Amino acid sequence: MTYAVKEIFLTLQGEGVQAGRRAVFLRFSGCNLWSGREQDRATAQCRFCDTDFVGTDGPGGGKFANAEALADAVAASWGEGPDRRLVVMTGGEPMLQVDDELVDAMHARGFEIAIESNGTLPVADGIDWVCISPKAGTEVVQRSGDELKLVWPQQGIDPAALENWDFRHFLVQPLDCADGAAARDAAIALAMDRPKWRLTIQAHKVVGLA
Repeated sequence: MTYAVKEIFLTLQGEGVQAGRRAVFLRFSGCNLWSGREQDRATAQCRFCDTDFVGTDGPGGGKFANAEALADAVAASWGEGPDRRLVVMTGGEPMLQVDDELVDAMHARGFEIAIESNGTLPVADGIDWVCISPKAGTEVVQRSGDELKLVWPQQGIDPAALENWDFRHFLVQPLDCADGAAARDAAIALAMDRPKWRLTIQAHKVVGLA
């Protein structure tokens, strides 16, 4: 399989339970909920994405002919040094491309694998940390994992209806939008009203990381 990758870069995880942890981000091109082009945003199933996942022209990006080549590129981005290697597979929607061969190749290089997905496709076996971020109006089939990250507010999603899903952590994250203060207040209110939820923020944006 050929993998289309927007970018590969070393940073700190900025969101969720593992925020602050050193990680290689492996951002795949393409998504099943939006083309990534502004002219299509109004008709997309996900209209608030803040990520560029179009093409393969980002740092470390490109077309990788097989899982071994891609895993080598991720390992090179990590470099030598500390253990507890972590790769965060994201997008776009990573499950359009992640397969058993890639999972095995990453594990062979000592990586713990985290994935950030919209949950409309089942997550591959062997993923070590599963973060699902549901989008209103979509059918989420991956209803178990480590983190459920609800971007809030979203019309068409009832947080109470998600609370029976099988996740270890329920996180609410303010929507990155023009009225950020209102989104922040709404996320705080949700966490205050429903104690199962915990507030998370995009800490990488606060400190100026990619």
